[in-house]
Amino acid sequence: MTVKQYDGYRSFQYLTPGKHYRSYLLPQSDRYRNTCEIKLSETEERIFDTIQKYYPIVSLRDHGFIVPKNPDDIIPYCRQLHTEFDYEGLARSGIDLVFENFMDGISIISSLSGLKWNDVIMTLGIRFCDIAKQDTVYLAKTFKDLREAKITKRVAILPSIEAASILENEIDRVDVLYGLGIRCMGITYNDANTLGSGLTEKFDGGLTKFGRKVVERMNTLGMVIDISHCGDKTSLDIIEASESPVMITHAGARKVWDSPRMKPDEVLLACAKKGGIIGVCAAPNTTLSSKNPHEHTIESVMEHLEYLKDLVGIDHVGLGPDTFFGDHVALQHAFDDMLSLHESHGNQDYETPSFVEGLENPTEAMSNMIKWMIKKNYKIQMVEKIVGGNALRILRNILL
Repeated sequence: MTVKQYDGYRSFQYLTPGKHYRSYLLPQSDRYRNTCEIKLSETEERIFDTIQKYYPIVSLRDHGFIVPKNPDDIIPYCRQLHTEFDYEGLARSGIDLVFENFMDGISIISSLSGLKWNDVIMTLGIRFCDIAKQDTVYLAKTFKDLREAKITKRVAILPSIEAASILENEIDRVDVLYGLGIRCMGITYNDANTLGSGLTEKFDGGLTKFGRKVVERMNTLGMVIDISHCGDKTSLDIIEASESPVMITHAGARKVWDSPRMKPDEVLLACAKKGGIIGVCAAPNTTLSSKNPHEHTIESVMEHLEYLKDLVGIDHVGLGPDTFFGDHVALQHAFDDMLSLHESHGNQDYETPSFVEGLENPTEAMSNMIKWMIKKNYKIQMVEKIVGGNALRILRNILL
């Protein structure tokens, strides 16, 4: 695995814990645990090394966020500005470019429900300050910026926003976000907002008049549109309204697992026809498979990839694991009511896993997905497209 440069920097080490912010007990080496070893032959190892060394590795959704070790600490931890970011973990991941929203959806500094303008802006500002103090990751704003990651052995972050709910009805906030460096934004999260319907709404009214203005402004500025959490009709409306290709950065196929969080064929095909890409998600309770609903493993996740590949073609598939460091399921439970997470997972009968085997954190997720494809005899040209080539093709035309 290609390891990025890392000088030992820890989040906010320029401040004093206890004096400037409250510190919480965090998982240590166990946050990098390998939950599934995929053994490769010598020939397969050479292919893996070649991909890591020469081809851009792009995660359409992952996080440097570290979850507190004690589940009871999660809410108070997220109510302060100083949540820790795992620079070492991302350095170990082998990822060159990651779409990162800095967990803005659970920024609850002053709000009980999240996704509020002031909280998100404060979260971005404090994280950007922290990033400025180290050299492992950097903020990418142009396509040229993205290309420097592998050359300089650093991780490029494409600053993203989970949902445009924070815009309320202010169109110029899109420009403000762009000015701050945001280059990708979801139109909705699970619930409806002023732009359209989220995927948990019983009635999907489609893209609103204001939503169409936002789509037009994002196209004009050069900002990626993400419809991962949008309702089906809203998703189709966005694809039709957008002049640029649209991304589904982290989702899966509803034909493989029937839940609102997955996308139906109609949306997947429309996204691909517009030139977009679908990133395969690996968050717990999402990309399960009806073939074995009581186990969430890399096998069930990659079943979605294979289905998507056959449905929309190899040129429209990517990887968006949506992992972070620490207990993902505990964080889901902490924010379930606020973000309608349980509703988004649907009513299928399945056992909630404690983690997704083989895809628990960024240090193993992308690498294991690549190894899985190699073991399944994917040609290196196919792997190159899925792990980054497809995403970069679209970004080249969107990022101005």
